[in-house]
Amino acid sequence: MPTLAGVASLEQIFRKQSSFRSCLYALLEMRVTLNMIQTCKSTIENKSLKQRITTMKKPISLLTAAIMAAACLTGCSSAGNPTAATAAIDTAAAAAATTASAAATTVAATTAEPVELIVFAAASMTETLNEIGSMYTAAHPNVTLTFNFDSSGTLKTQIQEGASCDLFISAGQKQMNQMDKTSDAAVNTEGLDLVLQGTRVNLLENKVVLVVPKSNPKNIKCFDDMAAGLNDGSILMAMGNSDVPVGQYTQKILTYYKLDEATLASAGVLSYGTNVKEVTTQVSQGTVDCGVVYYTDALSAGLTNVAEATRDMCGQAIYPAALINTTAHKDQAQAFLNYLKTDEAMTIFKNAGFNAVA
Repeated sequence: MPTLAGVASLEQIFRKQSSFRSCLYALLEMRVTLNMIQTCKSTIENKSLKQRITTMKKPISLLTAAIMAAACLTGCSSAGNPTAATAAIDTAAAAAATTASAAATTVAATTAEPVELIVFAAASMTETLNEIGSMYTAAHPNVTLTFNFDSSGTLKTQIQEGASCDLFISAGQKQMNQMDKTSDAAVNTEGLDLVLQGTRVNLLENKVVLVVPKSNPKNIKCFDDMAAGLNDGSILMAMGNSDVPVGQYTQKILTYYKLDEATLASAGVLSYGTNVKEVTTQVSQGTVDCGVVYYTDALSAGLTNVAEATRDMCGQAIYPAALINTTAHKDQAQAFLNYLKTDEAMTIFKNAGFNAVA
């Protein structure tokens, strides 16, 4: 059966044309290639691919007409103005080369085998990854992205218990370290080996912030106010559970202020959430006086951010990402992870409040 290989070679062919005769030869080969594409089309059952090949036919036909017009100009002008004629040939040929190259790329991408990538990601990435995922699949129609958003601790447990996952993005190093065989045994206490070595990267940095409801009934303006209110029992604060990264950052902040979490919980001044979205919801609904969340979640929920935690309080909120070593789609998962590091994807992340890791 004819192949589509000829399409990819057209760019080289046209860029080498410098005379009327050679341009006509290139034109003939382009028409032959188009016929080959049409022949291939009749044997393809993929409707999307058929539509793309049909779409390719019109611009190629238009470019054929353009080159023929340039050829006529060459024939009529060769005696009077050969420079203008040559320029016309070059212009038409360059346009044809660009279209032919793009057509080859389109066909190659569309004929790739379909694949579903399952991505486990921290709940705080819900909005950004959904947007980036739509951009990625538009450019890679053979790829289907299935996201599972939850607390990093819950996702780690699901992976450990055998859930299908190709790529894991955690909101904290601890959960990734607990799955990485190269981590210290004091952290990876179960000796898990779930991270595909050589794929782990620090993808993003977030900020830990103190937020309050719109009315801010207790007039909380900083972490010092939060600590004082918790200490005298005058406020109710929302925080993540101990297995949730944002909860672990909050625990560090409490330790920084020399506040005992167990004592505060017994006093009834703490309200917990299983992930950062639950903490955000409690603050948004005004059922608590304040809460500790990520800057990105505060921004997306329209919450009032009164203070940002310093590194001395809770360290950096780094989001590591890695392929899981049971993935059956290593190349495709790595390609998506690579895309998340591109300027295009990073623009989406930064608009949402994330930063690239310094």
